[in-house]
Amino acid sequence: MPPKASSTKSTTTITSGKAATTTSPTATVTTTATTSTSTPTVTTGGKAPAGNKGNKVTATKDLSRAAAGGEKTVNKRKKPRKETYSSFLYKVLKQVHPDAGISNNSMSILNSFINDIFERIAGEASKIAAYNKRSTISSREIQTAVRLVLPGELAKHAVSEGTKAVTKYTSSK
Repeated sequence: MPPKASSTKSTTTITSGKAATTTSPTATVTTTATTSTSTPTVTTGGKAPAGNKGNKVTATKDLSRAAAGGEKTVNKRKKPRKETYSSFLYKVLKQVHPDAGISNNSMSILNSFINDIFERIAGEASKIAAYNKRSTISSREIQTAVRLVLPGELAKHAVSEGTKAVTKYTSSK
């Protein structure tokens, strides 16, 4: 089967020593057959295929192996890494409930929640630093921002845990 150039179907007919071309609305697949191997070339007329926004895809196929049931080689550009809190959330979950698991959807919701709280606290700390005409956000601004953003008892626990973490960090230096 020829490499997919887009979401529309394109077929290539190969006869010994001849070239065959099949054109789809978005891409042209040209294949030249030789005695041992043939490499299809996918051209899109200067445009990226519909399904590949921003990702370059190069596909090559050895036709002599394909006839014998071989596999095709597809080289794709690596996806950019997404930074999430999922590994840390999983570690905390296992500390609290060692036999419990969590679904990917639940992990995604918790990750969004942590990002939202982080943005709120960082924004509030930035405002506090600006009010005091400072260019640096210190632990004091973070502590004040936590007291303003988080409600009641949760703020008290967060401040005590933050103070404990900063003390542990400065003593290890």
